[in-house]
Amino acid sequence: MNVSFYIAKRYLLSKKSHSAINIISGVSVAGVAIATAALVCILSVFNGFQDMVAGLFTAFDPQLKVVPVEGKFMAADKQGLKALRADADVEVYTETLEDNALLMINNRQTMVTIKGVEDNFEDLVNINGILIGDGVFELHADVIDYGILGSNLLLQLGLPADFSSAIQVYAPRKGERIDLNDPRESLNQEELYSPKVGFMVKQNKYDSNYVITNLAFARRLFERQGEVSAVELRLREGADVGAVKSRLQKMLGEEYKVMDRYEQQEDTFKIMQIEKLISYIFLTFILMIACFNIIGSLSMLIIDKKQDAITLRNLGANEQQIRGIFMVEGRMICVLGAVVGIAVGLTLCYLQQEFGLVRFGNSEGSYIIDAYPVSVHLVDIGVVLLTVIAVGFLSVWYPVRHLSRKYTKN
Repeated sequence: MNVSFYIAKRYLLSKKSHSAINIISGVSVAGVAIATAALVCILSVFNGFQDMVAGLFTAFDPQLKVVPVEGKFMAADKQGLKALRADADVEVYTETLEDNALLMINNRQTMVTIKGVEDNFEDLVNINGILIGDGVFELHADVIDYGILGSNLLLQLGLPADFSSAIQVYAPRKGERIDLNDPRESLNQEELYSPKVGFMVKQNKYDSNYVITNLAFARRLFERQGEVSAVELRLREGADVGAVKSRLQKMLGEEYKVMDRYEQQEDTFKIMQIEKLISYIFLTFILMIACFNIIGSLSMLIIDKKQDAITLRNLGANEQQIRGIFMVEGRMICVLGAVVGIAVGLTLCYLQQEFGLVRFGNSEGSYIIDAYPVSVHLVDIGVVLLTVIAVGFLSVWYPVRHLSRKYTKN
């Protein structure tokens, strides 16, 4: 066994001549452990929110989405897009067309995003899981075009999910300027009816702005025959989304961009990652402050063991070996605090997952979820462990060198 490690272990566990040293050592371990546990819990809560938001978007966003790199629209009959239909990993292929339009009903009006989709859209995503109302998901029937509105959009227009009147939909005619004397003459006008359902994603981006209808209606309204704004894909069961995404991107070339669910909501998840990073940085600063306790503990230990250091020097130990004893002591405190902190943090995360100890409010159903979500990622645990060890090791390096020179001389 390494001599420095053996002596440092004895110093850590044995009773000191002054009980204050034992107390300060215990406080040092507790401080590092608390900061470590806080890091584990906070990062896991951010992971929980991220997973929760990703789950909400799953009901509306496809696994993969192909869009043009330049412009808003692309020809649907391009050879590269046709090849996607025959790809072995693609189970559902849906053409979609999105653009902005004006909705008017009962003297109320609002700008919305019309999303025209093919009839297999309900096979693409779990649309039936977010429907509200007594009807069924339906895009058209004979000569009638249906529009499924977001829940917040229904509230803005003062409509129930099963509204009976037709909604007037307006969009600028292609290549024409708006006639200020009679704007309606410069607009395409269509009508949408309700299939007696709306949808609720629980994300304002969709619930307040989107209307789902059939692809033919959207092409007619926006004068985009033979064009799409995106191709949305669902992969076969068990397919590796990342690997398929990379392969399809290589196959399609630079003209198209293949996006997974996180890239489709890049702004949302980027903000959450920034918030998580800032929290990590602040908690790391708190960890650095906690490590000052280790410096105080080592300072008192070095003074307390001054005679031991002189004895070791007389027995042939050099300055580096003596300094190494106290260096190892500080590192052992860091590692012990890190291990205890991670154990406590994981325990708290488990209790939160199982029992929802920290809740949003006293009344259930007021929020999307009742308790703070928690999701433990092994990568984060590794980052926390490395951070604690790195900060702890660096915090004791210079003080030990300085103090051992000052107090352990003959």
